[in-house]
Amino acid sequence: MESSTVGQVQPRPLSPQRDTAAVVGLFAATLFLSALLLFSVQPMFAKIVLPRLGGSPSVWAVSMCFFQAVLLAGYCYAHVLNRFLSPRIAPLAHLAVLAVGLLALPIGLPASVSEPPAGDVYLWLIGTLGLGVGLPFFAVSANAPLLQSWFACTKSRHAKDPYFLYGASNLGSLVALLAYPFVIEPFIGVSAQAKVWTIGFILLGLAIAACGFLLRESVPATAVAALTVTPAVRAEPRPAWSQRLSWIGLAAVPSGLLVAYTNYLSTDIASAPFLWVLPLAMFLATFILTFTERPPISHEILQRLQPLCLAVTVYGLAMPGSSGWIITVPSSTAAFFVTTMIAHRELYQRRPAATNLTEFYLWMSLGGVLGGMFAAIIAPQIFNAIWEFPLLLLLGLACRSGLIENAKQGTDLGALARLTCIALVGMIGIGIAMRQGLLGRSNVALLFFINGFAVLAILSHVKPFSQLVYGFVITATLAVLPTTMNRGESERSFFGVHYVVTTPDTQIRMLMHGTTLHGAERILTEDGKPTPTPVPSSYYYSGGPMARGVAAARVASGNLEAHLNVGIIGLGAGSMACNSAAGETWRFYEIDPVVVRIARDSGHFRHLSTCQPNADIILGDARLTLAKEKPGSFDYLVVDAFSSDSIPVHLLTREALELYLSRLAPDGILALHISNRHLDLAPVVAAMVKTVQGARAMLATDMAASSTKYDASGSLVVFVTKSDVAMQPIRVLPFVDEMPEAATAPWTDDFSNILSAIWRKYRQ
Repeated sequence: MESSTVGQVQPRPLSPQRDTAAVVGLFAATLFLSALLLFSVQPMFAKIVLPRLGGSPSVWAVSMCFFQAVLLAGYCYAHVLNRFLSPRIAPLAHLAVLAVGLLALPIGLPASVSEPPAGDVYLWLIGTLGLGVGLPFFAVSANAPLLQSWFACTKSRHAKDPYFLYGASNLGSLVALLAYPFVIEPFIGVSAQAKVWTIGFILLGLAIAACGFLLRESVPATAVAALTVTPAVRAEPRPAWSQRLSWIGLAAVPSGLLVAYTNYLSTDIASAPFLWVLPLAMFLATFILTFTERPPISHEILQRLQPLCLAVTVYGLAMPGSSGWIITVPSSTAAFFVTTMIAHRELYQRRPAATNLTEFYLWMSLGGVLGGMFAAIIAPQIFNAIWEFPLLLLLGLACRSGLIENAKQGTDLGALARLTCIALVGMIGIGIAMRQGLLGRSNVALLFFINGFAVLAILSHVKPFSQLVYGFVITATLAVLPTTMNRGESERSFFGVHYVVTTPDTQIRMLMHGTTLHGAERILTEDGKPTPTPVPSSYYYSGGPMARGVAAARVASGNLEAHLNVGIIGLGAGSMACNSAAGETWRFYEIDPVVVRIARDSGHFRHLSTCQPNADIILGDARLTLAKEKPGSFDYLVVDAFSSDSIPVHLLTREALELYLSRLAPDGILALHISNRHLDLAPVVAAMVKTVQGARAMLATDMAASSTKYDASGSLVVFVTKSDVAMQPIRVLPFVDEMPEAATAPWTDDFSNILSAIWRKYRQ
């Protein structure tokens, strides 16, 4: 750092017994515990706040951005502490900060936090994070650079290059993240987690006090200058701005990619910490693997693999449905890992001497904040799909040493430019021809451009600038040729990306959220004529469980004269509205204003405009808004609030079930839609029903309609009621059977186990 060569103080030699592995062990163990706490609190608090925001995956993206910003603040604080306070005062100052952080424990949602506003809730979430966890997180966040700089002031023979301690720090982070989904979340509720975290925070304060004691003993009592390193460590001038900018860029790309990749992965499975921590664990593992003299994976091999990973991922992103998902999940995981490894290895190779250690981490942290902010906050505002994911993979090709030199020295730049222009013009022409029906839709052109330029990129492994250009052409196929990334009309909100698309035969218009169907409408008959009125379709067709549940509720309640009161949690395209009868009272609950706007637009879907033009729609999280309704309000209540195919966990807990049943009339019926490609949820609901006195349930398995897909989609629905009278018309339905065994613990607001639900589905 800048002040390290000014007013240097010669450290007092440590006693022989302290200049041993014990010193290294103390600092390493303290850093390990610090990182353990730092990265276990992130999924813990995200899980606490998740129910307030409808289980949206964006909760984690914004939380990551917040934590990165606080981490940057912590690194700034460490840099200032080391620069302006003497080594005898700095430990006392830091212990005081830790003591203030202790006042905010145990971690939890502050009572003063209000209900989130409708629509975009970015600022609300950031404010809630700051009030709930900001102070203790800040106190812990400074430890990585601070303790490394303290260690560099000791007489240990390892003090000249303290960057190896960053591995201990990241190992603690990795252990915390892997332990959370496999050890902590399945067995310990969040309230107990908060208490354990408080104990760990106190132990950390004691360990830091011990490190501070060693630091104070290593310098004379008269020392007044800022921290300095041992004479064995080489001094450096202040870093050049080009060097600082390279640190920022090399940290920004993988940080943004982490958020983008996590968003993509978690959208279609579950909005839960289980899936959020795995990419972050991989991210931290790359630091452990790269911040060492001899990395276990060759940097050259990773650079050769990078364009191949990009090409396969782009192809998977272009493909529709499950075929694209099957390709993209493994390829994007590999691309994320390889790109992050390359960027972090370049960071290590460009690290300064220990005299500039805290400044290095400061600029690196700033890059992390900028990358996370771009992916979590800026990209959703400027892109109508998750374009930041392939874009950041492309920018990963720029994280290579020699890129600028190659561009300056390249003698084939003219040929490169001509080839790129020819490719782009060719793609544009083919794309226009396909969209105008002059060429049939096929993957031949996509494969031609992706495979061709992937081969060119691989052969140009010694020319990083050429690889970057070829990667640009590969990525451009997503935007220029017809792909799932530019299909139909799309809108993006805090809660995801919504596509309004038509089938290739133009007969059916669909609302897609991610890769999952959220409603459909037949707009042309099979002979090509416009349909006169909308007909309930997909999961909501007249013969399906949710539609027949309406008829069963009419029978059970005796409301055959059209006085039924119905509540629908999850609007979708509004298909369920056309199962209503004149005179009935229907109320819809929807958290995403974009979905409401799409459903009300008759140019997209006619269900609401035709069947319920004045539909009563309540905007906000279902549990918060439903709790305001009077007990006994509904004869029939449908819960069908999925974000893509991921489940809002807080809508499938015992407390949620008790709320639903309390809002039912005495003979009311609850319908829980639990269809899911990745999780087996029936045993979860069975376990919850057993915990609610008087509740009984039946499982409707309607798979006979699956072949028709759009006009009538198969579904899995659980009917729950407290009334034998209400259960009678349910029992006579053709697809209804008894509930399966409750082969799992019931989910609660304090506990859920996504991993077991995924495992059961995998075994099936």
